[in-house]
Amino acid sequence: MPSLDDDHTGTRIREQRRLARLTQRGLAARIPYSYSLLNQVECGARPATSTFVAAVAHALGIDVTVLTGQPYVTELQRDRLAELVRPIREALDLYDLGVNPDLVARPATELVTAADHLCAEVRATHIRNAARSLPGTIAELTHTAWSAPSTELWQALASTYRTAHDITVKLGYYDLSAVALDRMAWAAERASDPCLGAVRQYMRALVYFREGEYTIGQRLVASGHGIVGQAEPTREVLAVTGQLHLGASVICARAEDQAGVDRHIKEARDISKRTGDASDVHWLSFGPANVALHRMSAAVEMGQYDDALTQARKIRLPASLATSRRAHFLIDRARTEMETGLTDKALEHLVEARKAAPEQTRYHPGARETIRGLVHMARRTPDTLNHMASWVGL
Repeated sequence: MPSLDDDHTGTRIREQRRLARLTQRGLAARIPYSYSLLNQVECGARPATSTFVAAVAHALGIDVTVLTGQPYVTELQRDRLAELVRPIREALDLYDLGVNPDLVARPATELVTAADHLCAEVRATHIRNAARSLPGTIAELTHTAWSAPSTELWQALASTYRTAHDITVKLGYYDLSAVALDRMAWAAERASDPCLGAVRQYMRALVYFREGEYTIGQRLVASGHGIVGQAEPTREVLAVTGQLHLGASVICARAEDQAGVDRHIKEARDISKRTGDASDVHWLSFGPANVALHRMSAAVEMGQYDDALTQARKIRLPASLATSRRAHFLIDRARTEMETGLTDKALEHLVEARKAAPEQTRYHPGARETIRGLVHMARRTPDTLNHMASWVGL
């Protein structure tokens, strides 16, 4: 068995609990989990699920990243990804300077295509490629949108800010992702695009979902419905509406609201029957397959692992599904299999997630916790698991 480091989510929970002058029983009384589970997580005998971490962070009044240790700077530096973050930060900061007289930008049509290509790169989990190209594209679009404003250019600029959010979330820079969403709102207002505004509210809701603020998340989803409801019921509007329902379903799952989960999944399923595969709409991956994936994710979030595994075995992922969504499913499935004692299968699906989306998997806190859990459960650690644990920095 490999010697795991002592800097893990459990030890960070213990440290923050002590700083708050709470005993284990005192903290357990503030979260919907037992003292026994808290004790096991703190000593590293059980993985800390995202739901558990969010509950502890909420109870202690701290950010989730304080407990997960994100961003994983050591691994990011080794992968030469950390150096790509500062240019993104600077590009987000210079949004209001107007025309740049020293910049020669590509034609507007090329910039619109470039913004769309960045979305495609992130969905294909080519995070490094997207991160390298993003700051320059933001600078060119900012310059061009100020010098010759048009709806299409403001939409493209909003899209690049959305890509900045996606990249920084995947790399664990949640503070920067919030700035990106503010910039997205700024550009979406200038584009007068209700769908972009609603997508931004959906993404903000997921921020609060990660932090355990489920009531705020639901309010943001409701705001998104209000924004998109002002537009004509086109296929684009329907897809965005359906995705809002999917976001609400996992928020309800975290809040242990089964009726809410069922209601939102039904709404999304009914909409998906009208739209079919609408993964082309704002790169949301909305469609029947994503409805099935969210239904399974809701079961995982509620700890209904037997049900989640039954669903996972029935899911057939379409070839058109984005690699980022496929990898997320594999990580969820691996966690479910670990929780139901199918450790070999769990490792198999983590390896598959790594092959499909190495950068996304390496920096996914759920993948790291599942790997740690598998190591603790193993009587004899196979080489593959040793390699995975080393690869994610455990």
